[in-house]
Amino acid sequence: MIHRLASAFGACLFALLIAHDALGADTAKKPEAPESKAENTIPEGKVFVTHHKGRVGAAAISYTATAGTMQMKNDKDEPVALFGFTAYARDGVDPRTRPIVFAYNGGPGSASAWLHMGILGPKRTVIDDLAYNTRGPFRIVENEYSILDVADLVMIDPIGTGFSRTIGKGEGKDFWGVDQDVTSVSNFIVQYLSEYGRWSSPKFILGESYGGMRTGGVSFALLTRHNVALNGVILVSPYMDVAAGFAGLRVDEPYVNFLPTFASTAWYQHALKDRPEQLQPFLREVEAFSEDVYAPVLFKGTRATAAERQAVLTGLERYTGISAAYWDKANLRLDEGRFLQELMRNKGKVIGRVDSRYVGDTVDPLSESMRYDPYSAAIAPAIVATFNDYYREDLKVESDREYILSGDLWMHWDDSHAQPDLQGFKSPFANTAVDLAQALTMNPKMQVLIQQGYFDLAVPYRTIQYVVEHLDVAPELRANVHFEYYDAGHMMYVHPPSMKKFKDTTSDFIHSNVN
Repeated sequence: MIHRLASAFGACLFALLIAHDALGADTAKKPEAPESKAENTIPEGKVFVTHHKGRVGAAAISYTATAGTMQMKNDKDEPVALFGFTAYARDGVDPRTRPIVFAYNGGPGSASAWLHMGILGPKRTVIDDLAYNTRGPFRIVENEYSILDVADLVMIDPIGTGFSRTIGKGEGKDFWGVDQDVTSVSNFIVQYLSEYGRWSSPKFILGESYGGMRTGGVSFALLTRHNVALNGVILVSPYMDVAAGFAGLRVDEPYVNFLPTFASTAWYQHALKDRPEQLQPFLREVEAFSEDVYAPVLFKGTRATAAERQAVLTGLERYTGISAAYWDKANLRLDEGRFLQELMRNKGKVIGRVDSRYVGDTVDPLSESMRYDPYSAAIAPAIVATFNDYYREDLKVESDREYILSGDLWMHWDDSHAQPDLQGFKSPFANTAVDLAQALTMNPKMQVLIQQGYFDLAVPYRTIQYVVEHLDVAPELRANVHFEYYDAGHMMYVHPPSMKKFKDTTSDFIHSNVN
């Protein structure tokens, strides 16, 4: 699944097509051309409404599901897109006081089925953790961990994913980019608030992976362009700052930020010579080494003394299970693809990037970097099959189009971003944590919840810690940002012990941030 591309940021974005985009470049769908350009008819949005009863934990609830598309227009009032969504609203409650959560996955190029069927929606796919979920029949059950007992839910499929597509005069370039994506998702949320009468509702947005990049921008755009103040932002394994989280940009921060998760992976896989009994004290030790020993030597470059370099090599071997000789050849710097291929090379195994608890047979024992992600291969087939059945059978969605779970939008993506602090200048390496910081400053009642797995090498936990530690906000606003950690990977909710924790943490956060 991992390929090195010509564009550094493009490579990073592709790598973030994680489990949700796990079918890889060979099977990913190409974005569809705008519909009806040569015809006079422009398709309208169409929704399918169904009514349901179910249980979420101990609560018996009745709810209405609305699935389909909403027609979006440009500034000239011309139809340009059909925006796909699935909304769940609990029956018998006042929508003006009922919290509403807008949620999406990442990519870019991923539909929302992964969060939808993994943890948030009223039904979920049964996943056998650490096993290959590749042989049917697959099962769907009532989701006792859904958030529908505490909030209404809108699952969003950005343009080019799901059933969302351009129409009329709309073109891919209008939607496929950091800023274009932020604009279109913000516009959809505002239009949804109007069409479904939810302006007074307490509002939250939840984004996973690249959805973190999207969420930083959306939180700022909603506030400054539409005067929509959010009660809270929920970030799941968020990717927000290219420079902090992608090895290969000639900066040292990513290598320092990745090291603790290299260590947690080696610890989990019993690849350490002197493996400690407990993970947490071990990680605190590795974090201190990363910042106090490793980072200064990387910063010095060729000015580092032989003794300093040797001290780093000794520590790297001790904490990662990779030999000092290998680290030395790599000039003290390993990206995650090489680490995951090397850690168990002598056993013919490769480690999962999205969740490094997963192990698979290596495709090429001589390869310097991993060729596929064992996690993705193990999880995607079950999610894809069950979502398609659920959408058409339970939600009664009628369409002759394929629901695009993952596409190759990263190949068409405009990577630049007009950060609020750059006065109109577009940075080639996006960082929407800057947008989130300004949104926090302008809306100091907004709270942020970050949920992260210790075995996530798509977005290592230390990466987002680093980003938050560098937010340019007043000291008192740092208390608005809350962290929760899981003994799992990027999609921590496939790990059964983490499901209830994710549900309880998310529900408590929503409860505590509603007036």
